[in-house]
Amino acid sequence: MERPRPLPGRRHLLKGAALAVLPYTLLPAPRAGALTPAPDHPSGEWQPAHPSNHTAADRPADHPVDFVVIHVTQTPYANTLSIFQEAGRSVSAHYVIRSGDGHVAQCVRESDIAWHAGNWDYNTRSIGIEHEGWVDEPRWFTERMYQSSARLTAAICGRHAIPRDRAHILAHYEMPGTDHTDPGPLWDWDRYMSLVASV
Repeated sequence: MERPRPLPGRRHLLKGAALAVLPYTLLPAPRAGALTPAPDHPSGEWQPAHPSNHTAADRPADHPVDFVVIHVTQTPYANTLSIFQEAGRSVSAHYVIRSGDGHVAQCVRESDIAWHAGNWDYNTRSIGIEHEGWVDEPRWFTERMYQSSARLTAAICGRHAIPRDRAHILAHYEMPGTDHTDPGPLWDWDRYMSLVASV
C-alpha cells in the first residue's frame, strides 16, 4: 500500500500562486484614462456588436463604400442591440435608430463590414441602418426617426462621397438574393429622400 503524500504547506501554495500570477504582472497595464473611441456619427452612442457578428476591415482602403441600406428591425430597439451583441448570431448593422426619439446607436465601425444585406458584395460596399419598428405598422416611422435617420444618411454620404439618390440609398428588399421586404411599402421614400437632400 502506498503511503499518502503530505498535503502541500501554505508556503508552497503561496509560491505556486505567485508564479501563476507573474506572467500577468509583466503585461503592460491599460493606459490610464483610456476611453472607448467615439462613434463615427457624432451624436451616436457606441453599442458594439459582438466581433463574431461582423468582419474587421479597413474601408474604404480595401473596399469602397458606395451605398446606404435602409432596414426595419421587426423587433424592439433593445432586442436588436442584444441580438447584435450576442456571440454567433451572424448578423449586425452599422447603426440602429430608436423610433420614439430618433436616438442613434452605432454597433459596427463604418470601416468594418456589418452583416446586414444578405449579400456579401453589398455588405462589403455599404453602410446598414436599422430602424426600430415593423414594416406593416407605420406608427413606428416617427418624424423624429425620419429626421434623425436622414441626418445620419446625409453624413454617411458626405464621409464616403456617396450620391444622395435612390440609386445609392437602397432598401433591404432591393438587395440581390434577399427574401426580406423591409423597409416595406409604408416607408415614405419621398419624404425621406427630401429630408436627406435638405440636410
